[in-house]
Amino acid sequence: MGGSKKRLYLDYNASAPLLSEARDIIIAALDVTGNPSSVHGEGRATKAMMETARRQVAALTNARADHVFFTSGATEAASMLLSPAYMMGRAPVRMSKLYVSATEHPCMLAGGQFAPENIVTLPVHKTGLLDLESLRENLSAHDSAEGLPLVAVQYANNETGVIQPIAEVAGIVKSAGGILVVDCVQAAGRIPLDITNNCGDYFILSSHKIGGAKGVGAIVAVSDLLMPKALIRGGGQEKGHRAGTEALQLIAGFGAAAHQAHQRILNGGWSSALRDDMERRILEVAPSTLIYGADVERLPNTSFFSLENMKAETVQIAFDLGGIAVSAGSACSSGKVGPSHVIVAMGYEHGTGAIRVSLSPDTESADIDKFMQVLHEIVSRQQRVNEKNNISA
Repeated sequence: MGGSKKRLYLDYNASAPLLSEARDIIIAALDVTGNPSSVHGEGRATKAMMETARRQVAALTNARADHVFFTSGATEAASMLLSPAYMMGRAPVRMSKLYVSATEHPCMLAGGQFAPENIVTLPVHKTGLLDLESLRENLSAHDSAEGLPLVAVQYANNETGVIQPIAEVAGIVKSAGGILVVDCVQAAGRIPLDITNNCGDYFILSSHKIGGAKGVGAIVAVSDLLMPKALIRGGGQEKGHRAGTEALQLIAGFGAAAHQAHQRILNGGWSSALRDDMERRILEVAPSTLIYGADVERLPNTSFFSLENMKAETVQIAFDLGGIAVSAGSACSSGKVGPSHVIVAMGYEHGTGAIRVSLSPDTESADIDKFMQVLHEIVSRQQRVNEKNNISA
């Protein structure tokens, strides 16, 4: 956008701006020559930088560094983990069915390597929380003679920000002898994570959601004893779990971003005060606004709402013209015609869609003031159109 007018970015859940700490290490890594698999000095220097990043990502989830495996992103991690074929050492272990909640990210709903007939979609309540009784019933009915049940659940939803009771979910899955994959892409850096706290077998992380570069993610495992068969096979990198020379620059940036996110959590984490104030003011301007998941615990930076009789795409464009970036649902669904599957799964009529506002750690009260100014203009303009139409009728 030309001129001196500064744009306001309120789409942090889609992709976080690159942190200066991540940018600096990425630039430094460009001058590191060696292949991390090489044993000479240059190779060892490269591997040392990569292992520093591995430790930084591990610290974000209280994991062991040697249980972190880098991928090209969360989608690849999901495709690898959502697999019927696992290995315990050299012994194969079969996962016969995948149980996935209805509000999952599309890369999880796609089911990875499972055939469609072996995927069970679990319902959620109107709050967006997983129906735990349905989970219990489905796992109780699971035929373990055919293989283990594999369950995939988001820690926090990318659209609503609703936080699932992961410890309780994990308890149900463990009681049924199942394996739990937890999508932590949105939760990482926003809320404390601890993979050792009986809350899942595998976490999925994404670099660009926490201020690292795009194109790199990670699988974090409680143990590397049981792992899915490698999706990408070749030279044996990442302890044989993901072949291909590692993208050092991206991984180093990921590590730096993870370190900053971890420090933020240690220093008290995020506050929901700005989000709560924004929602209060939205309801003052448009009292009939529907805020999804407002009655349960959500990420402190996320608000997902529908304005009465206003198309989400129209509102998004109006915000964009007003210099503010927001999403009409998930960024992964942008450009697609149709309702948010999250809203539909929660039992709402999709109507005109919804707007997602996701704040950053640097969002200030003045930014919320600007957002509200533009929203007030949008609502006022729609009210004038409605009045004109009523007069014409």
